[in-house]
Amino acid sequence: MSQRLFKGGESLAARYVVEVFIGEGGMQQVYRASDRAFDRRVAIKIPKNPSAERRFARSAQMSARVNHPHVAKTLDYFEEDGRSFLVEELIIGTDLGELLEQHFVYLDPHLTAHVLHHLATGLAAAHHAKVFHRDLKPSNVMVSSDPGLSTVKITDFGIAKMAEEEISEAVEGGTDTITSSQTALGALPYMAPEMIDSPRDAGQPADVWAVGAMLYHLLAGVAPFGRGLKVVPAILEAKLPQKPDPFDLYPQFSSLTDDLWRVVESCLVKDPGERPTADALVDLCSTLCYADSIRQEGEIVNYGQFKGAFGFIRSTDGDEVFFHRESLYGAKPTAGLRVNFAKYPGSPKPRAYPVLALRQ
Repeated sequence: MSQRLFKGGESLAARYVVEVFIGEGGMQQVYRASDRAFDRRVAIKIPKNPSAERRFARSAQMSARVNHPHVAKTLDYFEEDGRSFLVEELIIGTDLGELLEQHFVYLDPHLTAHVLHHLATGLAAAHHAKVFHRDLKPSNVMVSSDPGLSTVKITDFGIAKMAEEEISEAVEGGTDTITSSQTALGALPYMAPEMIDSPRDAGQPADVWAVGAMLYHLLAGVAPFGRGLKVVPAILEAKLPQKPDPFDLYPQFSSLTDDLWRVVESCLVKDPGERPTADALVDLCSTLCYADSIRQEGEIVNYGQFKGAFGFIRSTDGDEVFFHRESLYGAKPTAGLRVNFAKYPGSPKPRAYPVLALRQ
């Protein structure tokens, strides 16, 4: 981790008061700050590399053109003491990459479809504004911390031009340059073939490829072509990986998983001209039949006690909820297994569907 640029309590532009360091990526540090003018908390992003200042300003101008519920809003841009600052909507939650690493192995098809639909609509809005993200990956998607991930927002459109230049320079510089670029290495598992072949000529279809790669990751728990430099030949070949194992294990979900797999197939096509546009991707999502119910978390308290393929979940609010084995996605049912689920009325007990195993 690089040295932090600011400390809590520092004032910026006579308006923003830095509260706490949130984190950093390859190109920027992020702080939570208080906006005294509007009495709200915001995220302030600062480029780590002074040579990126001009690109950062151009990125801020581009991102301000995008206004959509599923895209983090750009609120302000200012320069002070030789540094540039981008002020963005603060999203309370975590990024999708961290969520997969720490909370879920993968998502069930219903929760996956929910996230995909939100991503597609946000991306379509950006493309309508002639903005190309260039660095779409799970860590650039923020989700709320509730069990149903009710808020999904694409972030970091504000570093689009910075990402374009760094990724292009890294790819053109070869293996050593790629491995030295945190941004390029992080983007690589979701990078379209044309981003490797001719990154400066890549356009909006590369964002659609990235959505398809993230969709695969959500369903399978791993990126479609792996990680590290070994993914380069696999991506350039664009040979679609096999369907994730869970697809064949849970027949109750097969209709939706088949539909989601068709979306994966349509996005991960080598020829950019044969991929759906973001608008077409939204249309595909609108045909998906998925449950978008409020989710809860709980723990399986017994299973098979009555010699049947069913058991009970005790939710965090204390309710006991019935579930059937075929409704559980992602693990074998055992007492003590922590799960995410939606609850529906039933008699004598409410019923859970779908049920998703959490990382234990």
